[in-house]
Amino acid sequence: MVTLVLLPGMDGTGTLFEPFVTALGGEFNIRVVTYPTDLPLGYADLESIAAAAIPAEGPLVLLGESFSGPIAVSLAEAYASRVKGLVLCCTFVRNPRAALTILRWLVGFVPVGFVPPRIISHFLLGRFATPGLRLALQQALAQVSPSVLRARLQAVLSVDASAKLAAVKAPVLCLQASQDRLIPASAASQVLQVCPSAKVVRFSAPHCLLQSVPSEAAKIVAAFIHDIEYTR
Repeated sequence: MVTLVLLPGMDGTGTLFEPFVTALGGEFNIRVVTYPTDLPLGYADLESIAAAAIPAEGPLVLLGESFSGPIAVSLAEAYASRVKGLVLCCTFVRNPRAALTILRWLVGFVPVGFVPPRIISHFLLGRFATPGLRLALQQALAQVSPSVLRARLQAVLSVDASAKLAAVKAPVLCLQASQDRLIPASAASQVLQVCPSAKVVRFSAPHCLLQSVPSEAAKIVAAFIHDIEYTR
């Protein structure tokens, strides 16, 4: 049986996957990767942590959410013989806000720990915010050191996994949110430029797509996995 490996967003806690995992209904083997909440690491180190967390054998489908898109791509390229599918959710293969690259040195001074919850909710949840989703988001971010969040922001500004994506032979599915206020639609276009065969499915959802419309997302991802299992 294929194992679905879930790679988390910038918080790295993995707790925000709960609605999506519940919506999948126990149909698949699932492995949720988590990242350290107190170590300011870049993509290379986090990729090593993720690699150590995946099952030692068996076929895999990788799902990279937001920040973890480049990590999912790198693992798909590194474990090509085992990775049967790649899902990219509200994410990117290279810096989605290229204009901000010149401000990378300023990220170290961003007071991420003091951003008001309403601002975070505006960008990540928008009109889909509910008390439960806002609380889950706040609790996840509260576990992570501000220095860790700054390090991950800096990593995003210089990442480019385009060449690795070009080497991926497994089917690619892109989940895009039409009301994403964080990652622009051009990020999915960049994926298609490198991987024209990728399938893009658009949802009426905010950046936190898997949390806001978990049932709809689970249906699409489950169908993607079933197609892979059928053709193996």
